[in-house]
Amino acid sequence: MLAQAIAPPPTTQSGQIDRISAALMRDGYVTLPDVLEPSALARIHAELDPHFAAAPFGKGDFYGENTKRFGAVLRRSAEAQRLALDPVILGVVESILAPWCECVRLNLTQAIEIHPGAEVQVPHRDQDMWGGPKGATQYMINVMCALDDFTVENGATRLWPGSHLAAQGEMLPEEDAIPAVMPAGSATLFLGSTLHSGGANRSACPRRGLIISYCLGWVRSWENQFLAYPPHVARAFPPELAALVGYRQHLPSLGNHEGNCPSVLLKGDVSGPLAFTDALRPDQVELMRQYYESIAPKGGGATDTERGHAIAS
Repeated sequence: MLAQAIAPPPTTQSGQIDRISAALMRDGYVTLPDVLEPSALARIHAELDPHFAAAPFGKGDFYGENTKRFGAVLRRSAEAQRLALDPVILGVVESILAPWCECVRLNLTQAIEIHPGAEVQVPHRDQDMWGGPKGATQYMINVMCALDDFTVENGATRLWPGSHLAAQGEMLPEEDAIPAVMPAGSATLFLGSTLHSGGANRSACPRRGLIISYCLGWVRSWENQFLAYPPHVARAFPPELAALVGYRQHLPSLGNHEGNCPSVLLKGDVSGPLAFTDALRPDQVELMRQYYESIAPKGGGATDTERGHAIAS
């Protein structure tokens, strides 16, 4: 059994997002054709060629001693930046993760080149990097983009359909795995709760893939985004991409810099002191308003003494 591509029908973008999201939540994965057009695919190969050439092979059985990997892809490829902001993919990610966060963030970007002789990777679920309860909550979504044709012979990613609904510590039979066979330029989206692994490369040629992964805005990302994209790098990003890698607050105030949105670091010199500025959810603003109204003397607002005592408490 092979992974089947789900082609979005010729309808509205919101309709495409709904259809893809439903398939992803039903099966734990979904494959999209033509995410990268041939010209975009050629550009991303040209951008990443020297980095693949320079990358060393991995150490250890998990990363693979016949596999090359490197991260921080957004500073190495303008085409990868555009892919990270694809409106349909980002819409799917936000629609699925929205119940558990105020905003999503980039978890990682990683380029992978599996060389001939590479063995099959141990099956795993990427969400296991976090220690929170598993089952009801979705923590992340991966986008595996095929930079070369993915085939059974060259190590296409293996997926266990429906494994996101199984007990999260459970290993499933090998015969239940399917290969994400797809032509170059396609992408397979799969949940962090979906059991998967890299396949063995029994062909004569390496195969390349690019993972762009998104997670809940309040969890620690797998790749340290602020080391991958420090302020002097992120200043060159479009604002929405800088926000995605972490230069924004997850309300209330999570990830702030000196009590401000970290995007201030992208606006020039901030060496001077900054005034701490409220960054609250609307429901928290409303609760605060209701509280101050409840303690206010009739005919006026709370006194400075009352207000100071309430805040200090």
